[in-house]
Amino acid sequence: MDNIIQVGMAELKIAAAPKKLLTAGLGSCIGICVCSPAHQFGALAHIMLPSSIQSKRSQNKAKFADTAVEMILEEMIKNGASASKIIAKIAGGAQMFKFVGDSNIMNIGQRNTLAVEEHLKRIGIKVVAKDTGGNFGRTIVFDPKTGDLKIRTIGHGERTI
Repeated sequence: MDNIIQVGMAELKIAAAPKKLLTAGLGSCIGICVCSPAHQFGALAHIMLPSSIQSKRSQNKAKFADTAVEMILEEMIKNGASASKIIAKIAGGAQMFKFVGDSNIMNIGQRNTLAVEEHLKRIGIKVVAKDTGGNFGRTIVFDPKTGDLKIRTIGHGERTI
């Protein structure tokens, strides 16, 4: 357990091997995991919402997809990674509750997933694997040395992407 760094909701942390990054309770939230395989370090952000633009409380940049992705890139470059060599894996984005109607506004999980993918693509970070959607929560452990993302779920088992 000494090698595990906990990442809470609306937090972003970086780690170098042999340390690993863990976040629990990903429902509609997204875990954005990035690494630089050549440098054996990475970052994990536990984002809650797709955009900081309409929020009156947007000081916590790790809370939003748009600002967290920018922070991730800054942290990775500051620690020696080349932007073109950074890869990403994402997990979460579930629809935890059923809502009546056709509006997409309450489907935060899907909106988070699309926002994360869009912002990563915009800055040139390739998503090489993802485990998103569904209606179940996830706990993830990210290994920046190998890039492995272990995903644990209740009722859906455990897998590594």
